[in-house]
Amino acid sequence: MGIIRSSFSFIVGTVSGIYIAQNYKVPNIKKLANDAIIMAKRTEETYRKPKKRDNED
Repeated sequence: MGIIRSSFSFIVGTVSGIYIAQNYKVPNIKKLANDAIIMAKRTEETYRKPKKRDNED
């Protein structure tokens, strides 16, 4: 009885997640995360301070 009770919320969450993914337009989280990382890298490169040169004569 303990294994059924402890895994009930996991099973309900899995079933409802499958239902939502099949019946609603859910964004692709992996693609959104990759796009955010690319935008952050581009912003960092744009606003980064210039590197100091040691041998500037």
